[in-house]
Amino acid sequence: MKKILFPTDFSETANNAFVYALEMAKCIDAEVVVLHVYDLPSVSYGEIPFVVSEIYDSIELNNFENFKDQIPFLREIADKHQLGSVKMSHVLRHGDLIRTMKEICHDELIDMIVMGTNGATGLQEMFLGSNTGNAIVNIPVTLLSVPNGAKYTRLQHFGFTTKFDDADREALKKVVNIAKKFHADVKCLTVKTHGFDVSDEGMTFWKSDFKDEPVEFFLVPHDDVKETIYDFVEHQNIDVLAMVTHKRNFFEELFTHSLTQKLSYHSEKPILAFH
Repeated sequence: MKKILFPTDFSETANNAFVYALEMAKCIDAEVVVLHVYDLPSVSYGEIPFVVSEIYDSIELNNFENFKDQIPFLREIADKHQLGSVKMSHVLRHGDLIRTMKEICHDELIDMIVMGTNGATGLQEMFLGSNTGNAIVNIPVTLLSVPNGAKYTRLQHFGFTTKFDDADREALKKVVNIAKKFHADVKCLTVKTHGFDVSDEGMTFWKSDFKDEPVEFFLVPHDDVKETIYDFVEHQNIDVLAMVTHKRNFFEELFTHSLTQKLSYHSEKPILAFH
């Protein structure tokens, strides 16, 4: 893993996620590519096109000046957290955020995206149409979503949810590799509902790939998958919850409005989404 993309609007939420991006880059020896994307307004002056050109030039100049002014502040954040040695590059683009992110991920061979989101409401929106949700669905790159309430401390426990299928096995290998960089362990949760059809032999075979790794497995019989995940995160002191995005509707169900109260603790936990 060599490059981490960090899209920012220079907000408090983004700056909070920036610390996670820096810490991740430090542990995996990666570069942070800082991206700021802005939109040009739709302006139409058919008879005096030079006015439109001047307006666009002015907007682009203002965005460039703002971007330039923010770079030293990001350096201050890095230095404050003893992360000033992390390599950073900066990209300023205008256009659509998701399309621009996809282009940069392709051109720069991005390995991970780190983005911020706002609290419990932000977690719901994250999978229901926000920029972070759209990125998770539309950009085939591992994405770490960092809620504004998550304050970085040393990562000790990574959580992972699995149904013991092949996609989960490959994702878990990636989670283990990341966790080991942080000298952390991985706690895997399987919620055994009435429809769960994996045999004991099948689970044993699936787990055999991880017998020498810092991985612990938990099998919890319950039909409420969402509540079981929340309880697991709370009681196992999970610092980052990793999940595979099999279906978008799973996340839509996971973060519905009716579960806002349950998210009171979960909103402080970053989510690492794998495709």
